[in-house]
Amino acid sequence: MIMKVIMISGSSGAGKSICLHLLEDLGYYCIDNLPSPLIPALIEHIKKDHQKIAIGIDARNLPHSPDHFQQLIKNFKCKQIHCEIIYLDADNATLIKRFNETRRKHPLSTSQTSLAEAIAKEKEYLTTIAHLADLHIDTTHYNIHQLRDVVKNRVDRNNQQISLVIQSFGFKFGVPIDSDIVFDVRCLPNPYWQQELRPFTGKDAPIINFLSHNDTSQQMLDDILTYLEKWIPKFISSNRCYMTISIGCTGGQHRSVFITEQLITQLQTCYNNIQARHRELK
Repeated sequence: MIMKVIMISGSSGAGKSICLHLLEDLGYYCIDNLPSPLIPALIEHIKKDHQKIAIGIDARNLPHSPDHFQQLIKNFKCKQIHCEIIYLDADNATLIKRFNETRRKHPLSTSQTSLAEAIAKEKEYLTTIAHLADLHIDTTHYNIHQLRDVVKNRVDRNNQQISLVIQSFGFKFGVPIDSDIVFDVRCLPNPYWQQELRPFTGKDAPIINFLSHNDTSQQMLDDILTYLEKWIPKFISSNRCYMTISIGCTGGQHRSVFITEQLITQLQTCYNNIQARHRELK
């Protein structure tokens, strides 16, 4: 049986501990803040008793050279260990708010380093592992329970090939940092400018009828679907485990929600682990 190792990393305050606690509930042997040079020895020591391991990695226990961590990942592959890296992050304002609310000390803050400076420094230290990550999760808009649900749905795949999330968002609130592919649908007719349609969302019948009967909307949907049907299998063949596809309009209420829902309907016949997320809908 192939051993599975999940490394959890990312910004302090983004939810690494929550993620590790969930993985422990899912049957993983979890350990946090282990210095990375000790990881191979740990795995050798426990591999007979545990086939699923989760390891928390933060800026304090990374090797001094980024090459050392990259080599560690390569060695896992040589030993037929299936390794995935999950990187959690949130925008700086949210991280500052979370530290202020919990009154916790940031691991890199000192009397000479402010909280904002510590957060920026930590993100810089983690650049290498962020680039190596298989899955990025933006926890800015999640509470504890939502984060647990997201991680569970994406990690506990029951040996399926890939975990897909298609999410709508509004460009005026920023592009989701966990996006792998972004489609811009702001060129479609905007229901917002029709007073009677403004209160509805892209999940409601009036918006669905409005956009479904528009040729431009249908062409956009067909083109995005054609692209995804062609290229998702290519990502799967390159051993991609996770993929987040983001659909953006101006406010994230109408057009992006409609396109997201339509894509889910079409793609769920081919992929079992596919989820919709509408970031701006309350």
